[in-house]
Amino acid sequence: MSVQGINKHAVLPPIISRSDKEFLERMQRYIITETQRVGCNEEGPADEYYIIYRNVFDKVIEYVTAYKSILTSIKKEYDAFIETIKKDQRTAFSLHGRLKVLAGEPTALIYHRKRILQLQEKMKHIENNSSKIQLQIDEIKQLRAEYDAKEVQSCTFCKDPSKPIPGMTLQESVNLDALTKYLKHLEDKYAEVEQLISKKYVPAQRKADLEEEMIVVLERRDLAENLNKELQFRHQGLQIISQALTSWIKSDMSRSFQDIVEQIRKTKDFHDEQGIVEEILEDDPGKAKEAELLLYYVERFNELISLGEYEKAVYFAVNSPRRILQNIGTMNKFKAVGKIRGKPFPLLLFFEAIFSISHAFRHPVDAELTLEGIKCGLSEKRLDLVINWVTQERLTFSEEAGDVIFDYGEQDTYNKSKCLALAQIIYSECGLHKKALLCLCKQGQIHGAMEYIQQFKDFTSDDLMQLIKLCPHIELIQCLTKEWNGKPPSLSFGLALLYLFSVDMKKVGIKLLQEINKGGKGKQSKILLWKKY
Repeated sequence: MSVQGINKHAVLPPIISRSDKEFLERMQRYIITETQRVGCNEEGPADEYYIIYRNVFDKVIEYVTAYKSILTSIKKEYDAFIETIKKDQRTAFSLHGRLKVLAGEPTALIYHRKRILQLQEKMKHIENNSSKIQLQIDEIKQLRAEYDAKEVQSCTFCKDPSKPIPGMTLQESVNLDALTKYLKHLEDKYAEVEQLISKKYVPAQRKADLEEEMIVVLERRDLAENLNKELQFRHQGLQIISQALTSWIKSDMSRSFQDIVEQIRKTKDFHDEQGIVEEILEDDPGKAKEAELLLYYVERFNELISLGEYEKAVYFAVNSPRRILQNIGTMNKFKAVGKIRGKPFPLLLFFEAIFSISHAFRHPVDAELTLEGIKCGLSEKRLDLVINWVTQERLTFSEEAGDVIFDYGEQDTYNKSKCLALAQIIYSECGLHKKALLCLCKQGQIHGAMEYIQQFKDFTSDDLMQLIKLCPHIELIQCLTKEWNGKPPSLSFGLALLYLFSVDMKKVGIKLLQEINKGGKGKQSKILLWKKY
């Protein structure tokens, strides 16, 4: 073949335009850049390669418009083929995993069966050990029981006899009479303790039994009362018949017996006859009812205290018959409650109630309750209540009550005069004239104090000296050392002056001398002083 023939059929390479060349170069750079960005430098069927070249192929299809349809068809076929391959890979991967699981199941089953055998063997071993330990425990218990039985038989007295007996000396512990006496003392003490335990601790069932017994007894009492009334009526009728029969026999039986009975029945006073019958039978059902009422008040009061209804409990205590709940025991129950936030003080309510009704009873409130009530009122800063109680109610005063009010006045200077007046009333009622006189002087009522001294003439010089010491008023000393209403002085001026200097009250003595000198009585004072000594 000639050279011309060969050249005739040769195909020349296509001439690439400048734009195509730039496009190809741009695509090549895109492939290199994206490959480096995703880190796929090595060749291989990675998804990143597929995505990069698919994007490049899409751009080529868009660029080559003449072959767009055919290239698009080719791309679809390739995509479908690749998707089928991926799906087959996923299916193969899942099947491979299942195959591994199925291949491992016989091995796991073998391991489980082996573990079952090991655990069964271990359980048998534990059961054998448990049975051995239980046998050992039973043997130890049996030995312990035998040992205890032998110990009880051999050691009847476990206490060391060489030690001294508590409460006895060594000589008494070897004396038979002393030991016998001490044994008798211990037996009596043991019996006393047992008796106290039986009385102090009573089961709740015993209370229920007693309540049932009380109900039965009350029913029997009611039946007995009804029977008693019936018998009283019969007794009254028999008395009338007896008197009628006696009168009929004495009247020679001239009148009919029925007429005499009717006459006696009309003339006989029913109430007098009823009183005679009650006196003869000596039956007083009212006392039983009163005892039942007292028991009800006490139980109801305790129930209200336990429920926390203190105001109702105060009402029950105040209205209790025979003032059975107006005592120190009731006061202690209210005192134990203490103060309740947002509510009145129960103890103060109790004292207010019992003091307010003191006029309704024959006897006043006793001294102990009076003292505690005054203390409670003062502790609650209720001086107004204490004033009302002392001046208006029927109470039993005592020296302690006066001292409490007096001390409260020393602390509360604002109400000191009121407290001194109240203390004076109490001291006067109790016949404590020295303390009453001191209250008058501390109130500044010097003239009233002098009248009090003149009224009660049982004040000695020592009493007046003590009064001056406790209440060193110049006016008081002057009144005591001069005539009063035509009567001689109660105290010598010189004696009073020397007493002031002897008890370290020199300032009062000097002030007294100054007052006397101002009045022009210095000479008279000196004369009195020299006459005394």
